[in-house]
Amino acid sequence: MASLAHPGGNLTGLADAHADLVPKRLELLKQVVPSASRVGILWNPGNPSTAPQLSIAEGAAQALRLTVLPVAINGPRRGDLDRAFVTIAKERPGSLLVIGDSTLGVQLDRIAALALKHRLPTCASHRRWAEGGLLMSYGTDFVDLFRRSAILVDRILRGAKPADLPVEQPTKFELVINLKTAKALGLTIPPSLLQRADQVIE
Repeated sequence: MASLAHPGGNLTGLADAHADLVPKRLELLKQVVPSASRVGILWNPGNPSTAPQLSIAEGAAQALRLTVLPVAINGPRRGDLDRAFVTIAKERPGSLLVIGDSTLGVQLDRIAALALKHRLPTCASHRRWAEGGLLMSYGTDFVDLFRRSAILVDRILRGAKPADLPVEQPTKFELVINLKTAKALGLTIPPSLLQRADQVIE
């Protein structure tokens, strides 16, 4: 692909901006737990798209005066996740960031339960994570993105060449806060953050 604006060849599509939003997710965690000096980062090294996100998180954490604790999930089994949380329990970070990955998404319920058990404020990439029990999610509004994908398909079916169509970047983002989880963690969410939320789960 030549560029997002001019993909060339027979390519076009939509981007999810997962990596671009990593610094914002860390910033949100810092707002909720300003006293935290360490953040755990749950990631899957088997997914090539996650290493750049981890690198971005490490750079963004420095600006927030956070020390990063990367914790790899090396497989899709429950035992792999449980072993990762044994490491997290030993290292005792003040918060946890989940890097966007489908393997981790399959274990959403377990991750939410373990984060709550270890009293970890946790942020992830899209609303399903917060709806599933994590404290927060911040990411692309996929409903809006999928609507725009239909427009893109329509343009191609009407004769537009994919190479002439820029890769669509997301324009709408969602902050979802799970207040039930906040209460279970004994956290008070800053009113300014609640006012900015697109959805508050009570």
